[in-house]
Amino acid sequence: MNLKIRRSPQTLLVLAEFLEDEQAWRYGYDMSRATGLKSGTLYPILMRLAEHGLLETSWETAVEGRPPRHMYKLTQDGLRYGRAQTAVQRVAAIGEPAFGGVGL
Repeated sequence: MNLKIRRSPQTLLVLAEFLEDEQAWRYGYDMSRATGLKSGTLYPILMRLAEHGLLETSWETAVEGRPPRHMYKLTQDGLRYGRAQTAVQRVAAIGEPAFGGVGL
């Protein structure tokens, strides 16, 4: 999968949060609280991921007296992409193995 999505720390944070419960629908507000990202940062990321087919979006059926809420869930492509990107991030955080990975 060769997507042109900016791999910012914030985008990786959002992907990692979705991977915590891969099949769950998530509200934007809950994602904001879980990641600590403000709405001006979070919602553009969610829209970008949805435009690339990595997130499925849906409107919650409104409960009387409450406005409908937008929900998000990773697609199968989103799961693959999220796993790959967070794995790359973990390797980058750990760094290269000492001695080029040669066992002693």
